[in-house]
Amino acid sequence: MSYKVEPLPDSYAALGEGPHWDEARQSLYYVDLEAGVLLRYDYAQNKIYRTQIEGESFAGFVLPIAGNSQEFAVGCERRTVIVQWDGVSPKAKVVRTLFEVQPEFKENRLNDAKTDPQGRFFGGTMRYVGDEFEHRHGELYRWVAGGNVSLVKSDVGISNGLAWDEKAKKFYYIDTTDYEVKSYDYNFETGVASNPKVIFNLRKTSPKDHLLPDGMTIDTEGNIYVATFNGATIFKVNPSTGKVLLEIKLPTKQITSVAFGGPNLDILYVTTAAKFGQPAPAGTTYKVTGLNAKGYPGVGLKI
Repeated sequence: MSYKVEPLPDSYAALGEGPHWDEARQSLYYVDLEAGVLLRYDYAQNKIYRTQIEGESFAGFVLPIAGNSQEFAVGCERRTVIVQWDGVSPKAKVVRTLFEVQPEFKENRLNDAKTDPQGRFFGGTMRYVGDEFEHRHGELYRWVAGGNVSLVKSDVGISNGLAWDEKAKKFYYIDTTDYEVKSYDYNFETGVASNPKVIFNLRKTSPKDHLLPDGMTIDTEGNIYVATFNGATIFKVNPSTGKVLLEIKLPTKQITSVAFGGPNLDILYVTTAAKFGQPAPAGTTYKVTGLNAKGYPGVGLKI
């Protein structure tokens, strides 16, 4: 298979994360996580818009609010807040807080989050001061409109990639510090995940060579796409067998997350990072075409 990797114009984010394809606006939203910046790639214009959230230095994720074209749920430290942005202006405002987690863990922050196909929030935390591998103080949460935050999993190092498969009734989850992807049986009516099982292991012979799984997405055939933060590679994996079907190579090392998008949902958008002195083109956001696969659009958060 011959796929093609191309950079999006002016797409740099020092810690690009959380790509979300908004079908109604034909736009890819993502974040520059440690800058408190939201970005929108407009497909028709082939142009990036970026905005600074006033008063915030973190933006862990960006999730459009269902039924409201100018409001987004964003992870700012341990708060999930509603940010108002018109998709163009260079400044955006926090209008209210939806919920807060782990107020006693000042060295934790929210990391990756997504909505399940029913519009429920799933997202988790990590320690951002010190060693996340040693101090597993993170947790994974579920939040439903009109309800409270509920704990899905504790003993998390770095809460990361999330994906759902309605046909297989599965939920897939990555804790980067476990070097693996887990599958759960998932009840789409209740939002309850159960029976975790390791389906993809990224450990190598020597611990220093272990690959770090980061963000993740899924295609319409049920294959998952796993970004690796230290591997310059996205693995396309059959979760039923654990077999790697394709290795998608990128021109930079720190691959943070992936999401399908475009008018036909057949473009794989890829965010990257430029942490720890990585040279250019680190931090560039890419599109991968020619994969002969389609994904699902992002789902708006119901509040």
